[in-house]
Amino acid sequence: MEPLVDCVIEDARWEDFGLEPLAEGAVRAALKRLGLPEAGFALCLMGCDDARIAELNAGFRGKPLPTNVLSWPSDERASDTPGQRPDLPEPGEADDPEELGDIAIAWETCEREAAEAGRPMADHVTHLVVHGFLHLLGYDHIEDADAELMEATEVAILADMGLSDPYS
Repeated sequence: MEPLVDCVIEDARWEDFGLEPLAEGAVRAALKRLGLPEAGFALCLMGCDDARIAELNAGFRGKPLPTNVLSWPSDERASDTPGQRPDLPEPGEADDPEELGDIAIAWETCEREAAEAGRPMADHVTHLVVHGFLHLLGYDHIEDADAELMEATEVAILADMGLSDPYS
């Protein structure tokens, strides 16, 4: 099966960690939960460090600080009604998949947050990949109703993978 996630590793710690197979599993679980096929979609995930994500956060959001994960959807898919599921994309062809967008994830912030939460790093990173992927699909957490939908969707996907609720 063709990989869904094109991983760009800018920090070798992500390579050693196994970001690519972890991300593939998280994205496939999300697609399954949402009733979307595993084929016909593509996205790019960059594993970087805090310095790089701070640059990206400054450039795109005007916040010159590191963050755990950033997402850049390829298209606007959000629902016009708060709390409603986004308009999910149609898959492309095997040789021309629907590009969903890009995600960046920062090593030091993820490592620190996992330690502070007392969670395994792999569980925390899986949650953040799912979170970033849902942003690519049009989910958001600005409005309370949208946040409730997004969090419930994340929790269900993680439960499908045997992982605990990161919000409890």
